[in-house]
Amino acid sequence: MKITPLEIRQKTFEKKMRGYDRDEVNAFLLSLSQEWEHLQDELKELKLKFQNAEKEIAQLREVESSLFKTLKTAEDTGANLIEQAKKTADLHLRETQMKADGLLNEAKQKARTTVEEAEARARQTLDEMEHELRQLRQQYKDLENQRDNLVAELRNLANDMLLRLEKISEIRKNKATEAEQEPEVQPDKPVQPKEQTPEEPVDAPKPTPDRTEQDDAEDVSFFDQIK
Repeated sequence: MKITPLEIRQKTFEKKMRGYDRDEVNAFLLSLSQEWEHLQDELKELKLKFQNAEKEIAQLREVESSLFKTLKTAEDTGANLIEQAKKTADLHLRETQMKADGLLNEAKQKARTTVEEAEARARQTLDEMEHELRQLRQQYKDLENQRDNLVAELRNLANDMLLRLEKISEIRKNKATEAEQEPEVQPDKPVQPKEQTPEEPVDAPKPTPDRTEQDDAEDVSFFDQIK
């Protein structure tokens, strides 16, 4: 039952003997109506506040819902982005790994090719050096042979010159001896021409006189100097 302050003020009671004091009852009813009116005002104010609060709560709920949706969307978007980033990272990682493997294989192939080329060049250089060494050895042997031949020729030439000198010296000694042994010419007697012995040709071979050890040592020293 809804009671208004006006109804409280206008409320009347039946009169009976020995009843309540009318003034006190009226004063109480007036005070009660005022208090009731005050309570109704507070109630209206509270209702208004409640309505405003409900509106604010509704708005907050809408904001909460919007935030939840936004957060959910952000989470989904973040999860999608993370998943996409993982996929992209995995793809880049695989591509990088493939590129690294390709570069490594290429580097290995280049290194293998370089090593093979270097070994081939080294073998070729070694073969060339061995060939040049053989040629140098052959040239050295040829030079030794030429030296030996030259020394032999010089030795033969020296021996021949010594023989010629000895022959010339012997011929001069023979002539000097013959000149000393020739008799003096008499003025009354014609000088008989002396039968001349034919001179031994210079180039005719004669037995070589015995040589001393000093002559052999001088010849060896001479040929050693030539060598």
